[in-house]
Amino acid sequence: MSAADTKQLFAYIGSYADPSGPGIYACIYDTETGQLKIQSEVSGLQDPTFLAVDRENRKLYSIGSVMDEQGKKTAEAYAFQITEEGNLSLLNKQPTIEPTCHITLDATKRSLIVSSYHGGTIGICPIEADGTIGPIREVHQHEGSSVHPNQQSPHPHSVFIDRNNRYAVCCDLGIDQIIIYKLDAENSRLIPHSRTAVQPGAGPRHFAFHPAKPYGYVINELDSTVNVYEYDEEAGTLKEIQSISTLPSDYSAADNACADIHISKDGRFLYGSNRGHDSIVVYAINPDSGRLTLVEHVSTEGRHPRNFALSPDDRYLLAANRDTNNIVTFARDAETGTLQATGFELSVSKPVCIKFMA
Repeated sequence: MSAADTKQLFAYIGSYADPSGPGIYACIYDTETGQLKIQSEVSGLQDPTFLAVDRENRKLYSIGSVMDEQGKKTAEAYAFQITEEGNLSLLNKQPTIEPTCHITLDATKRSLIVSSYHGGTIGICPIEADGTIGPIREVHQHEGSSVHPNQQSPHPHSVFIDRNNRYAVCCDLGIDQIIIYKLDAENSRLIPHSRTAVQPGAGPRHFAFHPAKPYGYVINELDSTVNVYEYDEEAGTLKEIQSISTLPSDYSAADNACADIHISKDGRFLYGSNRGHDSIVVYAINPDSGRLTLVEHVSTEGRHPRNFALSPDDRYLLAANRDTNNIVTFARDAETGTLQATGFELSVSKPVCIKFMA
């Protein structure tokens, strides 16, 4: 392998797309500069917004929408082989719950979990030995509502797996609850286990586990807050210890909607995205209590940062601005957690999700 090869790896971008154009972008990522360069594209998919990567087995999984013979929108999940060159080759597709908004893999890569915001359900599929997706095994229907106009019914937005691969945490924006399922990855089963209510009208969207400490963090879409929890890894339960705004004090939460949340690998800093304020909020994490202290707000150099990603070495943060069709690279200071735009920017249509092959 040449010296040039060691400086790059592959990154994959999911987007809102029409089947007539590209929906998933395979990119070369320069580890020295944080720059992305499109290498190939996958077309023929409707809204392959969220992706999941199995790095060890070189597989990528995506959600997507299709229209049935009656003109009704349904959903599929897609399995791709990642070639040595980083390109994607379709292995199979499988009908799932409809319509899907998020996809995740368990740590063993035996199960794939999808969430349906509008359907109020989550579902789980087995991953076969060859990496293809098996028929959906279970579907769990949520019930209830909450106080915000966007909370007239359940809206499961995402599922995240804890570091011991024992529990699956579902953020249901519609009913203001974090619902924890016991995960049986070998048999592709989810067993309802515990529930934690968030403040009314919060709208929990995405969740992040601390990489080393028993803490969990949820970003709330509707009231622009992050809630901090003590996470009992044995019992599979959450206890709230803090709620903190994602916005400057002079900016109204009514004009903002939060989206994504990530923690640096050293567990020292947490990042969240604001759509409306169009920024990344940076917090320092207290190692003894898990509580957050504001560090800064940084403009994403675009509009509607639906999602973002930290690079595998944590040197860079890449923000996907859906409404301005750009992904902006920020250099990250490991000691302070602060971000600085590098000047590198990739133009793609309606980017949503960024996943690295590392």
